[in-house]
Amino acid sequence: MVEGLDRLPDEMVDGLDNLVFLVQDMPEQSEAVLGIYEGVALTERGDYGYGELPDRIVLYRQPLIEQSESLERLVHEIHVTLVHEIAHYYGIDDQQLHELGWG
Repeated sequence: MVEGLDRLPDEMVDGLDNLVFLVQDMPEQSEAVLGIYEGVALTERGDYGYGELPDRIVLYRQPLIEQSESLERLVHEIHVTLVHEIAHYYGIDDQQLHELGWG
């Protein structure tokens, strides 16, 4: 995942604050997801930033592997999933992501 973060544009990651990235084997819910953002989007934060636990972006290892037929495809899926979840951190919803081609 670190390599995937290194490949993201500086403009995307420079604004990240109080955020951790995690990898888990499988999502707890039965739905098929590759990753999830858990936290308060920047666009919804009021008095935020003092003492709160970090927001989280979790990538799910097994679904990502199952989605990918090659290492190259896995690297691509990790990149797309990171962009998608970081967009949620910035307050971009699924409809906007779809319109931008990342949905």
